Amino acid sequence: MVRTLQLENLSLSIKKDIVLENITMDMEPGKIYGLIGRNGAGKTSILSLIASFRKPTAGGVLIDGRNPFEDEALMPKVDFLYEVDYSAEMETAQDMFDDAQRYKPAFEMEYAHELMDGFGVVKDKAINELSKGQQAAVSATIGLATNSPITMFDEITNGMDAPARKYFYKQLLAANERHPRIFILSTHLVSEMDYLFDEVIIIHKGAVKLQEPMDQLLERGFSVTGTEENVAQFTKGMKMLGTERLGPTRSDMVLGRLNESQLMELETLDLKISPVKLQDLFIRLTDEDREGVK
Repeated sequence: MVRTLQLENLSLSIKKDIVLENITMDMEPGKIYGLIGRNGAGKTSILSLIASFRKPTAGGVLIDGRNPFEDEALMPKVDFLYEVDYSAEMETAQDMFDDAQRYKPAFEMEYAHELMDGFGVVKDKAINELSKGQQAAVSATIGLATNSPITMFDEITNGMDAPARKYFYKQLLAANERHPRIFILSTHLVSEMDYLFDEVIIIHKGAVKLQEPMDQLLERGFSVTGTEENVAQFTKGMKMLGTERLGPTRSDMVLGRLNESQLMELETLDLKISPVKLQDLFIRLTDEDREGVK
C-alpha cells in the first residue's frame, strides 16, 4: 500500500536544455489523475522520473517519504506503461504475463486472462504478429493486472479502436474500485477521457500550470447560449474561449466565474448556461497568444 506520492521541486535538464523546472505536486490513492499538456511539455519526462528510469537534476520523487530510485522495495510498486515498438519481440502475451508475475507480487493472472478475453486478443501469439491496437491491449492489461499502487499510462490507447478504448476506460474505473491506487493517465484524447479524471494536472513548458480537482477546474469556465444580441451583450468584456453560431442562436465559451448579479442577468436576457469542456479550458490555459488565468 502506498499512502502518498510527492514530487518536490523536481527539475530535469538534459545537456543544456531545461526539460522540467521546479515541479511540485502531491497525489494519493483512489484517484485517477489526468496529466495533460501540449507536445514537448514534459509529461513523459515526469512519468519517467516517477518510474525511476532516470534521476532528476534537482529535487526529488518521494513515495511515502522515501526516494524510490534503486530502492528494491519501492520500485516494484510502480508501473509505467507506454507505447512500445514490438516489431522484433517474439514473446507472447502469456510470456509477458509470466514475467510480470515474477516481478510484481500483486499480479493477478486470472484477471489478466479476463481482460484479454474482453479485449478479444489471444495470449499465445507472438507480440510482433499482433496489430498495434492488440499490442496496446497487452500493455494495458499488464498495467491493470499488476495492481501496482502507482500505475501510469502514457498514451496507452494509441492504436486501439473505439470499442477497445471504451472497454479499457470501463476496466480502469473498475480496477480502481477493486484495488484503489494512484492512476496517472497522460493523453491527447482529452475530450474522450476527461470523465475518468478525479484531478487534472496541466503541464506547460516544463512547469505545472495547475493541479485541481476536475469539478473545481470546470468551474473556471462556462458556455452561454441565446440570441445573438443578448449573448453579445452579456459576454462583452469577458475573456472568450470561442464563439459558435447556428442560425439566430449564438453560444460563447467564456473563461471566468459568474457572480450573483450576472446570474440574475442571465434570467433577464433568457440565456442558458452550461459547463465548458476540459479540452477547451486546456487549450485556453496553454495558449501563448492570450493572457493566462490566475
